[in-house]
Amino acid sequence: MTKAQRRNDLTPNAGEIGTEKRRGPAVWIATAFGAGYSPFAPGTAGSAVGVVVVVGLSLLRLPPIRASVVLALGAVFLFAVGVWAAGQAEDYFGRTDPGQVVIDEVVGQMLTFLLLPRASYAWLGAGFLLFRIFDILKPFPARRAERIPRGWGIMVDDVVAGLYAMAALTLAKWLFR
Repeated sequence: MTKAQRRNDLTPNAGEIGTEKRRGPAVWIATAFGAGYSPFAPGTAGSAVGVVVVVGLSLLRLPPIRASVVLALGAVFLFAVGVWAAGQAEDYFGRTDPGQVVIDEVVGQMLTFLLLPRASYAWLGAGFLLFRIFDILKPFPARRAERIPRGWGIMVDDVVAGLYAMAALTLAKWLFR
C-alpha cells in the first residue's frame, strides 16, 4: 500500500475509538495540531503548516543568517519531537506511517527554506511546490528511508525531500536573480 493510499484512511482502526486508546499530545504533534486530519491531501495541509511557520519566522525581521539559524534549530527540534510523536501515532492509528502524520511535512518544508528564510510569496509558492514534488517522487534515498522503522522512517524521507527542494529552490533563486 502506498503512502497516498494510507493517507486516505483518516480514522483509527475499529475498536480503537473511545477508551481503548486516547489521543494524547504525541498524536496532536504528529498531525500538526489537526492538519493531518484534512480530508483532502493531508500531506499538502502539513506542508502548508510548514510554510506558515516560515512566514511566521520572517515576520520577526531577523537578519537572514539569524533567521536561517533559528529555522534550522526549529527544524532539528521538530525533527526530534516528530520522531517520537510519529512513532506514538503509529501505535494510536494501528498502522505503519499513517496518513494523518504530517509533522514530517512540516519539517521538510522548513528545510526547503533554510537558505531562503525570508522568501517572497512567489518563492514561498515555488518552494512549497518543489517540496511537494520531491515528497511525492521520493528520489534516492528518500524511498529507501521510508523503510527505517517507526518515527525515524516517517521523518527521514521528508528530510531528504526537503533537502532536495532546498537545493532546487536555491539553484532557481540563483538562476533567476
